[in-house]
Amino acid sequence: MISISNITKAFNRGDVNEVAALNGVNLEVKDGDFITIIGSNGAGKSTFLNALAGSFPVDSGKIVLDDLDITKWPEHKRASLVGRVFQDPLLGTCGGATIEQNLAMANKRGKFRGLSWGVKGKEREFFREKLAILGLGLEDRLKSHTGLLSGGQRQALTMLMATLVRPRLLLLDEHTAALDPKTAGMVLDLTDEIVGSLNLTTLMVTHNMKQAITLGNRLIMFHRGQVVLDIDGEEKKNLKVEDLLERFSRLRGDEGVSDRMLLG
Repeated sequence: MISISNITKAFNRGDVNEVAALNGVNLEVKDGDFITIIGSNGAGKSTFLNALAGSFPVDSGKIVLDDLDITKWPEHKRASLVGRVFQDPLLGTCGGATIEQNLAMANKRGKFRGLSWGVKGKEREFFREKLAILGLGLEDRLKSHTGLLSGGQRQALTMLMATLVRPRLLLLDEHTAALDPKTAGMVLDLTDEIVGSLNLTTLMVTHNMKQAITLGNRLIMFHRGQVVLDIDGEEKKNLKVEDLLERFSRLRGDEGVSDRMLLG
């Protein structure tokens, strides 16, 4: 279980450009929760994921994962517990390394790596089995450099790498936004399959409200650095895009709904 208690984060503190990105966020995440996160640009969604990943220290509050207070843990230490897939397909893999080398690095997450970089035969067979699940033929291209893959192939590989060693928390930051619709659909199907089969506790940021409604068991909305909506169960199953737009419009008030998010 993950407990987030009153975390705050401001950028450019004390400056005329100071921005309160997180403004007292409280959230309890149960084991196996697949939570989709929506909200307008600048609402704090990606900043929230960065805070959980340890990309920067929060100004105040507490983050507890499996009874471990990780609030002050640096990003590299949290990496043993947290898997992550970014919006940019190029960020999750090393383009100059082969597919099997990327997988070998991912397979060592949280473990002692030593000085040996060789990929053993047993590992290679394990990688082939896992790659076959993607249905992209990458199991026959272990020696290919990752930089030669398409964006969709690299993002699918990144999903596999992020979950090769089962993380306690999986963070997906608009991980299909940079892909064409067909490829995005493939990666989303893969996401649903991996998260479901491994029962992964997952937080997924998306601007696509149809995705937010369809995927996962729970939906939260960010606004001005706070969680303003938390829906699960039957209420989430019965949600429609129009319902979310109406609630979002009420929250924005006289600001209007200039950012209607993607309806995809």
